[in-house]
Amino acid sequence: VQLQASGGGSVQAGDSLRLSCAASGYGFRGYRMGWFRQLPGKERAFLATISRDGRGIYYSDSVKGRFTASRDNAKSTVYLHMNNLKPDDTAVYYCAATTSIVGTQATQYTSWGQGTLVTVSS
Repeated sequence: VQLQASGGGSVQAGDSLRLSCAASGYGFRGYRMGWFRQLPGKERAFLATISRDGRGIYYSDSVKGRFTASRDNAKSTVYLHMNNLKPDDTAVYYCAATTSIVGTQATQYTSWGQGTLVTVSS
């Protein structure tokens, strides 16, 4: 599956933003999807993972309560709604796909989007 992330941009602290990740190719419904972010020189940090049917969602403590992951299998798209953004949320955000039944580690994912930059200013 090929992934294309979009929706990043420059916002003020407290603003909201929605990232999208459109999948092309066969079998989107068969993939667990994940969201990660990365700062220069740092490893990709797990944010959220969503199950194939969208019912099972798990978040990292750093974004729980502020970020919401969802998916629309009919549109082969996964979303990350980000509320109350903070300057520390500034990073490149990536979506990823895995056939694993779990997905909190970047190494579990086999397909990655190109990343979209989110910049939050105070």
